[in-house]
Amino acid sequence: MPKSSLSYIEISLVHNFQESFFRGSETMSDSKTSKVERLIEKGVRIDRPASIEIGNDVDPGRISGDSVRIYSGCRLFGADTLILPGVSLGHEAPVTIDNCQIGPDVELRGGYFKKAVFLGQNQAGLGSHVREATILEEQANIAHTVALKQTILFPFVTLGSLINFCDCLMAGGTSRKNHSEVGSSYIHFNYTPSQDKATASLIGDVPRGVMLNQNPIFLGGQGGMVGPCRLGYGVTVAAGTILRKDETRSNRLIMGAAGKEANVSFKPGRFRNDKRIIANNIYYIANLIALKQWYDQVRRLFVADRFPPALLEALGEKVDLAIDERLSRLEAVCLKKAIADNAPPQSPKSKQARELSEHWPAIKDFLKMQASASAPAEVDRFLESIHQGIKTCGPDYICVIQGLDPADAARGIGWLQGVVDDIAAGSRKILPTFLST
Repeated sequence: MPKSSLSYIEISLVHNFQESFFRGSETMSDSKTSKVERLIEKGVRIDRPASIEIGNDVDPGRISGDSVRIYSGCRLFGADTLILPGVSLGHEAPVTIDNCQIGPDVELRGGYFKKAVFLGQNQAGLGSHVREATILEEQANIAHTVALKQTILFPFVTLGSLINFCDCLMAGGTSRKNHSEVGSSYIHFNYTPSQDKATASLIGDVPRGVMLNQNPIFLGGQGGMVGPCRLGYGVTVAAGTILRKDETRSNRLIMGAAGKEANVSFKPGRFRNDKRIIANNIYYIANLIALKQWYDQVRRLFVADRFPPALLEALGEKVDLAIDERLSRLEAVCLKKAIADNAPPQSPKSKQARELSEHWPAIKDFLKMQASASAPAEVDRFLESIHQGIKTCGPDYICVIQGLDPADAARGIGWLQGVVDDIAAGSRKILPTFLST
């Protein structure tokens, strides 16, 4: 429409809108610039300030100025974002951070990171895609093009390149030279034809894994694991192997063979009469609850400059998210209607399906109650050994844990294994048909 045909009021409205829009743009630009300037003033090295995007909710006070470097093209979002000294972002490609808590001396070289925790001295290569409820403990590393979600890696665990490793907890190893490893091009299959994800795999465990003294686990490249699986320490899986079964014994070599061809009638979505799926999910949740107690009781003692309260709080939040996720995924399976072709009502298959559906509310309430339970009184004696270790090593988590006397370490394992065993036993009482040994 020609300008001459607009009324005076219409022209005024357009003019006022343009002025308001550009004032808003200037305000947003000024806000962005002021935050970048504040970080530079604190000591953060930013070579191309104009290329950095910082969300309005980011608190510059939660970003250290001590040896932190942010390369061109990086973006920071989220009020919960925390960056501690020595962090490097975007050395290989731009990095997007969305509400992550990043401990000291972490290198995130390129990719997308959302609601994850890095406890320190971690590395993540180009193309990383790390999402909710992921925890990388000290010196756990991933190479380029790795996808993680609901993943917990204990200290030293290393993942190669081109890996999808969602819904896993992996432990094992004693140092950066003796660590659990996942070879390149590995896949954790975490989605079923029945359209559920009650498939989390426990590679190692929490009670022994937290002591940082177990043999490493090796998953060879070009392989995969069909969740939910459980593996013991010292297990080596040859390259190219697809794991479909548990192996909880220690120090085993697993070599896959070519699968048999088959072409049979199949209907996705049927209820799966598989005790292993339910049992493995219960054990996974029990291990998460044990890890929650470990963080609450032990990690709390290491709060210091390089492990501030905000990082401890983030650990607790991520474990709670992981527990909620696993309960939600297990619920979807337990409430699924059995589809049994002409199966009589009293058949084992129908009986187990009814048991899951009818007793799920009780098992859910029981697991939630265990997740909020306090640690037993006998843990105090173990915590005394942690206090003694801190007096010797200072708040150096790995030094203290690996310096524990074997008897003290055994006491700690007994506490956490008791948590897991009690949850398994309580669940078995509620679901006797499904969890009977």
